[in-house]
This record gives sequence, structure tokens and C-alpha cells, in this order.
Amino acid sequence: MDFLKLVTEVGFPIAAAISAGYFVFLTLKFILAGVTSSINAMSGIIKGLDKRVDIMNNEVQTIDIKTSHALGLRPNYERIARAESDDHRKD
Repeated sequence: MDFLKLVTEVGFPIAAAISAGYFVFLTLKFILAGVTSSINAMSGIIKGLDKRVDIMNNEVQTIDIKTSHALGLRPNYERIARAESDDHRKD
């Protein structure tokens, strides 16, 4: 629809308000699209870091068990069992 036709039908103040509202809508849509993509990128980074922390915990547990075995000490089986129940890897 032509802007001048809209002005003649509803009046200038209403046509200007509709135009300003559409401009605000486009601006917010553009800003939110950028924010959403940034949040998705950060979410992927956080998931990757969480996975690395889980892997590090498993490796530390393995080193602890091997060290205990090498030194002839009894490993703490209760702590190992707790860590095993929290381990949700799919390997």
C-alpha cells in the first residue's frame, strides 16, 4: 500500500505511528537476531567446556587409582563409586 494513500485514509498521525511502529519492529528483530546467535555460540562453548571438565575428572580419578596401586595403598572405593554414578559418558 502506498504511504500517501494510507495518509489519506487514516490521517497523518496514525500513518506516522504505524510507520514508526514498523521501524521499531524491524530494529528489534535485527538486534534480537544478533543476540540469539551470540547466545547459541556461547551455549556451544559452555557445553564443550563442561565435557572437558568431565573428561578431566575421569582422568584424575584414573591417575589416583594408578598411583594408589603403585604405592600399595587401598583406593577410596566409595569415592570411585560416587564418581561412576555421575559418569554419563557414552563410550
